[in-house]
Amino acid sequence: MPFFSAQSLQFLRDLKKHNDRDWFQPRKALYDEHVKTAMLELIETVNRELATAAPAFVTESKKAMFRIYRDTRFAHDKTPYKTNTSALFWQQQADRKGGAVLYVSLSATEAVVAGGSYMPTPPELLALRQHMAEHHPRFAKILKSKPLRDCFGDLRGDLLQRAPKGFDPDHKAVDLLKRKQWLLRTALDPQLAITDGFAPEVLKRIRLLLPFVNFLNEPLLKRAARVRDPLLTGRA
Repeated sequence: MPFFSAQSLQFLRDLKKHNDRDWFQPRKALYDEHVKTAMLELIETVNRELATAAPAFVTESKKAMFRIYRDTRFAHDKTPYKTNTSALFWQQQADRKGGAVLYVSLSATEAVVAGGSYMPTPPELLALRQHMAEHHPRFAKILKSKPLRDCFGDLRGDLLQRAPKGFDPDHKAVDLLKRKQWLLRTALDPQLAITDGFAPEVLKRIRLLLPFVNFLNEPLLKRAARVRDPLLTGRA
């Protein structure tokens, strides 16, 4: 049976129209029943797939799921609620924010599956670029995979206008080195989420993303190991 229902999409649609506490609080039980519970079930399904395909990405359901409440402290938009439900799966030895992650989201307008490195810190960004400079043929091969391209298209993310400091502007992979983010994203029809076909389509895309996110995490895992154990500094 599908996890989400027509009521799930209707709730998210209505929330977008009535994004305030007076509307949400009397309907919180509907959110819990039709949105939160459904997303937690989808997370468990993804985790079962990851337990076989990539155990290090298995993420406790309550930690994987984003809260519905927006952090409005420094935001121009003061609406209190997110109009989507979403989850993040990260490699447990890497940093949750800076590492390459897997992401699933559902709103009334789209269902998203994405992955990549979104917010690397400056040291992580340097490690990623050094890794890319050395191993770019392998990364290019991953990106050229026809199933991956058919599902996700081109690489996304912010990039610099010039080669970053310390890198050869004539490097064969300079277009990759200019990047500050390495992301792949695809959007599905939200109506698919209320059918039995949704989970298989999500899992298919998760599997396709794994070589991509694993490559990005390679230098970050080495760096994290050195941080945890200074004796590893200088080792491969």
